[in-house]
Amino acid sequence: MAGGYTGFKKKATGPTYEQIVRDVQAGNLKPIYYLMGQESYYIDHVADFIVNAVLEPEERDFNLMTFFGAEADIDNIITAAQAFPMAAQHLVIVVKEAQNLKHIEHLEYYLRKIQPSTILVFCHKNGTLDRRTKVATLINKEGVLFESAKLRDAQLPPFVRAYLQRKRVVPQAGVPELMSEYVGADLNRMVSELDKLVLSLPEGEKQISIELVQRHIGISKNYNIFELQDAIGCKDVLKVNRIVKYFDENEKDNPIQRTLASLFKYFANLMVAFYAPTKTKQGIATWLGLTEWQVEKNVLPAMRSYSGVKVMQILAEIRRTDARSKGAEGSHTSNGDLMKELIYFILH
Repeated sequence: MAGGYTGFKKKATGPTYEQIVRDVQAGNLKPIYYLMGQESYYIDHVADFIVNAVLEPEERDFNLMTFFGAEADIDNIITAAQAFPMAAQHLVIVVKEAQNLKHIEHLEYYLRKIQPSTILVFCHKNGTLDRRTKVATLINKEGVLFESAKLRDAQLPPFVRAYLQRKRVVPQAGVPELMSEYVGADLNRMVSELDKLVLSLPEGEKQISIELVQRHIGISKNYNIFELQDAIGCKDVLKVNRIVKYFDENEKDNPIQRTLASLFKYFANLMVAFYAPTKTKQGIATWLGLTEWQVEKNVLPAMRSYSGVKVMQILAEIRRTDARSKGAEGSHTSNGDLMKELIYFILH
C-alpha cells in the first residue's frame, strides 16, 4: 500500500533538501556538497539547483566542469578545483557517478586547503560514503554531507500533493494515494507521471481527478490490483472473480508474480494492523506508517472481514502459490487456475 516535498525525513542526521535550497538561495554557499543515497531524485535536483543558482548561463562555458566517476581521476578533479573562475565569482565542478571514484580519501588534502571560489558537487547514487572515514568528517565540517533516502509509503502522498501544488494544480481526494500505490517510491518516475497528468488537463482545469489518473496512467477503473484488493477486503465475491478472470485473460499485463507480491504486501499490512495499540483510524495509520485515507479505504474493511488467524493462513497460501507458479511441488497447474484456487482460499 501504499513528492519539492515538505517534511522530508531521513534516517541519518544532516541537512534536508529544503534546508540546502534555502541556504543556496540566501547565498550561503559551501565549498563542497557531497550528495549521496538511494533516492536519486533529490541528488539530481540539489546538483542542478546549485549550478543554476550560482552560474548564469553565459558563465557556464568556462566555469562549469563535469566529471564522471568511472572515468575521472580524483587527483585531476582536485587539480581542477584549485583553479580560479573566469569572469565569474565561482567555478562549479560537478562529479557525477561519484560512487565509482577511486581513492576518494585523496580529497582530504584538498579539504585542508580549500579554494574558496570553487564549489565541488559530488553525486553519489545507490549508496553512501562511510561517515566514519576522515574524508566524510572533513566534508561534513567544511561543507554539506547530504543523504537522500527513499521515501516511506506514508511520505509519498504528501510528496505528490506538494509537487502538484507547485504546479498550481489540486489533486482530488484519493489521487495522491492512488499515484503512490501505482507508481511507488521511484520519485523520478513519479514526477514524470505527474507532469503527464498536468499536461493532459483541459485548458482552465486545475484539478486532477481519479478518472484522469485512470485514463492517462494506464490504470483500468475496474480491473487493476487496487480494485482487486478493495474487493477482497470487503469480500465482494462477484467482483473479485470478475477481476481474476480479466487478469487471466490479460496475463501479459497482469503477471501472477506481480499480483501475488501486491496481495502479500496487502495482507502483511493487515496482519500488522491487528497488533496496533490503538485500533482507531488514526492509531492504525500511525502504527502502519500509512495515511488515514489508506487505512479507511484499504485496512478497516479488511479487518472487519478477516481474523488475524485467517490472515496468517492467507499469507502462507500466497507464498505457496508463488512457489507453485515457479514449478515447486511439481505443479503443472496454469497460473489462472492457481489464482482461482488462491482466491477461493482467501474468500472462504
